[in-house]
Parts: sequence; C-alpha cells; structure tokens
Amino acid sequence: MSGFLFVVPPLVGHINPAVGVAAELAARGHRVAWACPDPGLVARLAEPDAEVFGCAGPVPGADGAQRPAGLRGPEALKFLWEWYLVPLAEAMAPGVRAAVESARPEVVVADQQAFAGALVAERLGVPWATSATTSAELVDPLAGLPRVKEHLHGLLADLRLRIGDPSGTADPRFSPRLALAFSTPELVGPKGALKGEQLRYVGPSIAARPTAPGFPWQWLDSGRPTVLVTLGTANTDVGGRFLDVCLEAMREQADRVQTVIADPGGALGADGGTAPGQEDKDVLIVPSVPQPALLERVDAVVCHAGHNTVCEALWHGLPLVVAPIRDDQPVVAGQVVDAGAGVRIRFGRVSATRLGAAVDEVLHEPGFRAAAGRIRTAFRAAGGAPAAATHLEHLARESR
Repeated sequence: MSGFLFVVPPLVGHINPAVGVAAELAARGHRVAWACPDPGLVARLAEPDAEVFGCAGPVPGADGAQRPAGLRGPEALKFLWEWYLVPLAEAMAPGVRAAVESARPEVVVADQQAFAGALVAERLGVPWATSATTSAELVDPLAGLPRVKEHLHGLLADLRLRIGDPSGTADPRFSPRLALAFSTPELVGPKGALKGEQLRYVGPSIAARPTAPGFPWQWLDSGRPTVLVTLGTANTDVGGRFLDVCLEAMREQADRVQTVIADPGGALGADGGTAPGQEDKDVLIVPSVPQPALLERVDAVVCHAGHNTVCEALWHGLPLVVAPIRDDQPVVAGQVVDAGAGVRIRFGRVSATRLGAAVDEVLHEPGFRAAAGRIRTAFRAAGGAPAAATHLEHLARESR
C-alpha cells in the first residue's frame, strides 16, 4: 500500500479528472488525500469522506481573483499567471507542506496549475507526478510569444526561490518522472511539445458523477437530432450574447433540430427551463444539465472548447462546434479542428446564421462524426483512470 497526495486548484475542470484516478487508487487499497484551497469543492466532487487538507488561496470569482471580462489573448494569460496562478501557489505552499508532512505520501500528484504541489514536493524531496488536465499544455502555446514566454518563465524561477528548492531545475508543470496527460495524440496532434518517457497519454478520466433529479428526459424527441449548448460554469460573466445568438439560431432550425441550452447564470431569463407543451417546445433552457448522461442522448455539442467538455463529448464520439473564449480554449479548439472533429466559430462576433450553418455542418457532413469516432476509440483504448493509477503505482514503487 502506498500513499498519494493530490494537490489541486479550486477549479472543477482540474479536480474532476483527478477524482477518477483517486477513486481507482483507493479501490486498490492505497491511501489517498487531497490538498486544495476549497475543501468543500473536493468533498462534493470526490468521495464524501475523502481526506482533504485545506490550504489558503484565492478562489476564482472571489475578491482579488476576478478577471476583467474583456481580457483576451496574451494579456489574459499574463493576468492568469500574475494575479491568480503565482499568488495561488504562494498561498497554498504552507498548507501543502503541512499536508505532505501529515499524510507522508510516497507520491505527490500535482495539477499543472497548482505549482505549489510540485515545488513543495521538490523542496521536501518527495517524488511528484504531473496531472495534465488540459491538452493545451502538451503543445507550446507560447511558441509565437517569446517575450511572454520569457516573462512567465521568470515568474516561475522567482517562485521556486520562495517556495521550492532553489537548486531545482524542473519545470513545475512537467514532472521529470511522470506526466499524466488526460488526452491522446489523436486530439493533441503532431505538435505535441512534451516528449520523453515520462509522458503517459491515458485519455480522459471519466468518473461516474451523481445525476441530479429533475431533468425532463421525456422532453427529448428521438425523431430529431439533439444539440447541447454549454459554456461550462466559469463563463457566466461573458456568455450572455453568445447564448442569445444560440437561442436565435436554434429556434430557426427547430423544424429539424431540438436544442438543450445550459444557462447557469440566467442570461436568457430562464427559471428552470421549458417543459413540453409550453411556449417553446423546441429549445429547452435549464440552469444545469446532467452532462455525462445527456451526452449519451445528443448528436452534437456547441461549447467554449473547455477541455473537460470537449473530452466528454469526444468520449461519446460527438462532433463539436467550438467557440473559444480565453485561457487554454483557443488551443483546444485548434486541436479539435485540426483533428477534423469540429468547426470553430468566433465567440464574440458569430451571427445566428453562421452558428446555424456550423451546427448543420457537424450534424450532416459525415467526416466530422467519423473523426470524432476515431478520437473516441483512441480515448477508450488509452485506459483512463485505471491506466493513470497503474503509472502512479509504478512511480511509488520506484521511489521506495
């Protein structure tokens, strides 16, 4: 039996992939613990009795962690690092150190955006593995931005002096021992920048999630294709216009397509959705959807190119219309398009006509579904959470 400490930021998309791996390790008899600034979030997403060590750190949306809504491109990336990721690491470091000293794990599993996990483990001499929850970091997203790249590397070097081993040289985003990539080359493509024996493509970690009651499954019409529109839960501040365009576009196609729109921020004025027989029988607007279960019943997905949503859609072989907003989303969207599994549209400027045409493309041109099917096959063959758990077990044994 070995011990594993998962160090994660308070971000659903970064915790969810680790949940399945942690559950697999626990099922094999290993000790599993977590370190996160939001213990309640981990408890909600993982096992209810999970051992979670709290850490200080900014939670997205709270004071000091709010990003200006209009920030895009390199400026958005610099804001993410300077105002969130680096302060997050510094704030988490004491709590992560206390968690390591208390849990005494054989291996620390550090999310790529939880730099404190890697740097504290490095300082304490504990082996660490990387949890790469987005395929964007498997290429070099800064290849065309040398000044930004140099600036961010400088931030990491300074951070290491404060919380890591000053003599260390490893990039805290990429363990030299083991980097678990929750994707496959079929999506990442040939531009993958991370090479070497430490990289292990394990595909998405799709763990069972409880399905909240109340979704009107009887509303779905098996006689028409169904499209899911979702921007995740972290984009409610900027998604209003886009959801308006989606609603207009999909109402125009209601004679041949039905649509489910997830609207967690109430941008469309929804109060729980539209049930059969009410005013709008062709577009269902709901605050949230049981996404894993719903993806088994839909034919295409319109989304923001968030990595989790993209991977869950492709896990089911569904073609995508991607409208990236910020962060890693433009890179992930590019990977979807390069793989032939979807169409990219402009989030801030798309018209209802263009969006409707993109939905028609992915629904009716067979190449998109065929490409999504190839990625689906690769994802399922990669092994997912069981494969990731096996790699971590090997690292733990080698480290004894």
